[in-house]
Amino acid sequence: MNHKLLSAVIIVISLIFYACGGSSKPSLVPPKPSINEPKWIAGQFSDDSIYKNLCAVPRVAPDSNGDSFLDAQGTIMHEKMWLRSWTNDTYLWYREVDDNNPALFSVADYFSQLKTNELTASGSFKDNFHFTQSTEEYNQRTQSGVSSGYGISWEYVSSSSPRRLIVRYTEPSSPAAIASVSRGYELKKIDGIDFKNATSQTEVDKINAALNPTDPGQTFNFVFTDNAGKVLLETNLTSANIELQPVQNVKIIDTAAGKMGYMQFNSFIRAGQAGLITAFQEFVDQGITELVIDLRYNGGGLLAMASQVAYMVAGSGQTNNQIFETLQFNDKYPNNDPVTGNTLQPTPFYSNEINWTTNTLTDNNLPSVALTRVFILATDNTCSASEAVINGLSGIDVEVVLIGDTTCGKPFGFYATDNCSTTYFTIQFQGVNAKGFGEYSDGFSPVISPVFDDQLVGCTINDDFTHVLGNEDESLLAAAISYAETGLCPVQNKSASKMVKTQGTGIAIKTPNTILDSIKILTPINEPSTL
Repeated sequence: MNHKLLSAVIIVISLIFYACGGSSKPSLVPPKPSINEPKWIAGQFSDDSIYKNLCAVPRVAPDSNGDSFLDAQGTIMHEKMWLRSWTNDTYLWYREVDDNNPALFSVADYFSQLKTNELTASGSFKDNFHFTQSTEEYNQRTQSGVSSGYGISWEYVSSSSPRRLIVRYTEPSSPAAIASVSRGYELKKIDGIDFKNATSQTEVDKINAALNPTDPGQTFNFVFTDNAGKVLLETNLTSANIELQPVQNVKIIDTAAGKMGYMQFNSFIRAGQAGLITAFQEFVDQGITELVIDLRYNGGGLLAMASQVAYMVAGSGQTNNQIFETLQFNDKYPNNDPVTGNTLQPTPFYSNEINWTTNTLTDNNLPSVALTRVFILATDNTCSASEAVINGLSGIDVEVVLIGDTTCGKPFGFYATDNCSTTYFTIQFQGVNAKGFGEYSDGFSPVISPVFDDQLVGCTINDDFTHVLGNEDESLLAAAISYAETGLCPVQNKSASKMVKTQGTGIAIKTPNTILDSIKILTPINEPSTL
């Protein structure tokens, strides 16, 4: 037998033993390939696809949402080198990012510094919206609209003693709603601990555990008071997986200006589409002539849904062949989207329902009230996709009357991008309306006589925690009704004093990632040629 034939026989025998799982000598087992860790060379950037999905700890099975992934074995350095190349390719201000050696950082710390340190004219950081979230948590929140907790949206007035935490609203059918926790209730005690004045780390740790339960089924005792300290409610609350209802308190109000529609809209997530369609269909059926959209706590979300909302306000006559928003990426991509590779096309006013599973427009037309004016209730928590609605409507000369306070100021957005169990958010684009305006980094402000493009006609009114949202006596809604009837801003309601957020002393409680609630997310919509 010649040596070539002998080698072939050995290879065949090796493959038979390996494939059948039989015992074999070490020399017959194919060696595990070594993983070569990538090297950092300052100023030299490889394509990010080289490092994508190469993970130190690859995911091997679908997660609890049923999502599967393309992970393969890599190293921590692969993950950091992907972040580096991805940032250099797609970040809006990539020229302003220092090229530091990734070996000196953890993955999380390395991403944290992959952003500009430049300041705006007002002295604030240009980029205040750079963050990450567990992919599983992100998908659960945006796809299913599920969030863990008691169903309370909190206003964090002061996180350090003397602490102050007030209920904004509760989710329908949540543990808090069932226990009759209401807007304006202030937290006094948790499991007997003085929430306002607790000073020991042990007590603060218990407070954090109660406010941020890690699992459903955890029970804590809560004591709530009014703003004068009178106890209103003591109750045990048990944590649960809360199904968010972005659209709440839909109602028709009879005013001297005609029928006015009102709805509270809290987040541009997929779960919100059905509620929006139902609300606007009711407004159409009732023949409203004025509309109030309460966005005071809406931090943003899906840009395509913002376009849908704007269409449902303005209708086909005002939006046909009009641009809702045009995206501008960094100077490497003047004509193409760096993420999809598609030629840049303006986002239209979407007039159809979206299938969020396939990101495709359906044949179902959206209802629309076709108004030339809309009232937006806003605070500094009104961000991103909410501001895109304001800017998009202003771009086609639909009058937006702003009631409340200056919005947060975020004309930027990003593709939520997963890599190795983490979803990353880095600013990749800025949006401008049909008139080419998109510079509202300081927010939209309500003024009597607007001069600048980031000023809107409207009334500065303090948020009112003495009435539930949707109540006609609540200060922001009352101001909108008054303006619709008289064309004038009302005198400020003295019972609604401005809620000044403060920083006390002592140990601070854990606060939520507010950036997570102030994001504009781009999801490419496949538009059938027939639509």
